[in-house]
Amino acid sequence: MSRYRGPKIRILKRLGRLPAFGLSLNQKALKKKGFREAKQKKKESSYTIRLKEKQKLRYNYGLTEKNLINYVRKARQKKTSTGEMLIKLLEMRLDNIVFRYGLAPTIPGARQLITHGHIEVNGNKINIPSYQCKDNDMIYVKKQVYKLEQKAPFFHLQNGTGTSRIKIEPSANQAQKNKDLNINELLVVEYYSRSV
Repeated sequence: MSRYRGPKIRILKRLGRLPAFGLSLNQKALKKKGFREAKQKKKESSYTIRLKEKQKLRYNYGLTEKNLINYVRKARQKKTSTGEMLIKLLEMRLDNIVFRYGLAPTIPGARQLITHGHIEVNGNKINIPSYQCKDNDMIYVKKQVYKLEQKAPFFHLQNGTGTSRIKIEPSANQAQKNKDLNINELLVVEYYSRSV
């Protein structure tokens, strides 16, 4: 899969803070000369505003343009609100769940854990970061990974198995609870309304 491999600070300067890039990179971007998070020199057009919201969503979750279009199409097929469904689909990706539960400092780090085979879902080894988890799935983490990342207090090692278990219970507004990521999903849906 092709993904952005260029300088991430350039993205942070253009779009503002993105929690998936990690705390240290966000702090480094703040120290850089010329970093403007909320200040705008000129008035932006409505297209530019929608494009920036789409880019925030895309870069935060580590998606390509084609992947994001596919998620928008899936969200439109559901009977609920397209914006809320889009966020729920993105939040239920396995790499995002591993990142949200504190097993990896960034989403690319979570992708690496998954592709190296350190994560199991419901007892099955999954090495696809875009795997869609369901409500009440059980994620098992190998003991070696748990020793590396012990900052999440809700992990409990099971006796003798060497795994840690997470019970996923998603809510409708998971991404909105995260104060760092300030995305208006309706603008993203409006951006794709003509092309998709």
